Amino acid sequence: MPSPARAKILSINDLQQLRAQARTAGQTVVQCHGCFDIVHPGHIRHLRFAKSQGDLLLVTITGDSEITKGDGRPLIPQELRAENLAELDCVDWVCIDPHPTAADLLTHIQPDVFIKGREYEFNRDPRFAAERAAVENAGGRVVFSSGDVIFSSTALINAMEAQTEPFQRRLAHLAQQPELAQGALELLYSAFRGRRILILGEIVQETYVFCDQPEVADEAPIMSLRPVRHQYFDGGAAIIARHLAALGAKPTLATALPDSDLARAVQRRLNAAGVDVNPVTIDSPIPERQRFFVNSTKMMKLDLADHLVLDARQREQLIAGTISIVNDAQGFDAAIIADAGIGLFSPAILQRLSRDLRPHIGVLAAGSSSRRADLRSLHHLDLLCTSESQLRDAYRNFGDGLPAVTWELFHETNSHAAIVSLADEGLIAFNRLPQATDSAWQSRLKGEHVPSLAANPVDTLGCHEAMLATATLALASGASLLAAGFLASVAAGLHARRIGNPPVEISELRRDCSRVLSSRIAFTQTELPIVARITRPDPAAHRTAS
Repeated sequence: MPSPARAKILSINDLQQLRAQARTAGQTVVQCHGCFDIVHPGHIRHLRFAKSQGDLLLVTITGDSEITKGDGRPLIPQELRAENLAELDCVDWVCIDPHPTAADLLTHIQPDVFIKGREYEFNRDPRFAAERAAVENAGGRVVFSSGDVIFSSTALINAMEAQTEPFQRRLAHLAQQPELAQGALELLYSAFRGRRILILGEIVQETYVFCDQPEVADEAPIMSLRPVRHQYFDGGAAIIARHLAALGAKPTLATALPDSDLARAVQRRLNAAGVDVNPVTIDSPIPERQRFFVNSTKMMKLDLADHLVLDARQREQLIAGTISIVNDAQGFDAAIIADAGIGLFSPAILQRLSRDLRPHIGVLAAGSSSRRADLRSLHHLDLLCTSESQLRDAYRNFGDGLPAVTWELFHETNSHAAIVSLADEGLIAFNRLPQATDSAWQSRLKGEHVPSLAANPVDTLGCHEAMLATATLALASGASLLAAGFLASVAAGLHARRIGNPPVEISELRRDCSRVLSSRIAFTQTELPIVARITRPDPAAHRTAS
């Protein structure tokens, strides 16, 4: 006897019978359709919204043979995709659709309501137009749902606990990609050596204050901490440069520093690590952020990062000095603009730098872990590293799907790729689809998900900088975006397993990549559940018939 979840997965014939019964009973049937390959929190919210629009929720998924999103897609076979959805309490029926679009099935099922993401509201794709016509011609309604806020995927993870671990399945898929084969990665590590990378950004001092056990203060119900020792780390653009040096590159850092003993000590430390430092002298002190620990637990953060003050002459000196460095070096393999959002860059400076650097740089990258940074002034980028929350903040767009928000960025800034962090859910590497040329395809992106490789994070400070440095160096060394995203995730996971902000060494990255790829489990056809299997049509035969 099938489990309650598997009983929800229906053949097309069974689905038509149940639809007829629902119509007789006066029940409203709501339908959603899609690939649902990597089911994320936005899908959960989308499906819950859909359920609220009627009595019964039908989710139809495109069969494996009709998915054309790129090599290796779908990541999860249709049977498991169906079972994952059936585990959700808001879903009543699931059906695998053997057709390239939902139009045929919509014609037969005639749902009362068809739900699509809000990004489809003004979409001119003829395939969606056919789906919409099928619904409305039968008297149904098409409703557009915002569908996507980010944050927790607890509901999804709980729903999928009974399935084969999706994390391992994704790793197994990644390990099959030729660019992640051991030999290909070894060639890439070798290509890291000697790559000339220019970094522009603020230097921040990250101070860790380790304290005794906290007490309650006498004068008020507040926590009282007594510092025992301090530990200092380079942050901001400085740690990006140190990551690059530790990975084998030759980094040059253009920044702003005061004329102080601390600044000179920082510069000596960076020089000793293999970083060439070219500072503009300013009056503002080095920004500092203090974090207070009891044992390994962070208790509070004190932000002493005052806004840097640069006058017009100093800003011009920063730009002219940077261009002079580039000209003297006859170009760089890559440049990274690291905006901490504390005053080194204005929107006009960012636009001018990205424009003037573009002709002389192999890979132009940028990123920031601060919500005060100005992502929208960074133009002509080959890579942007940011977080989903920061990207949504930049566009004040908390409703559309993540690909739609990423497309807004690409369209406005004329940029080409982005690595978007989903915190403990990993990252997605987005780039434009090669075939995205006409109006129907102009908002289509290819996204590759890399799961988080920090199983038990200890300290996430500096993970963004490790990702940005590693991904940029990988792209500058000839890696694909998928390989760059994978290496970035490995570097971030490695970094999160230790307290502080030390650089990631090439030996550590090589070791962890081998560990991650060798720890995968096999995923074979015999592990698939037997659920409402369909005959997969031959795509070639289908094209001939049409």
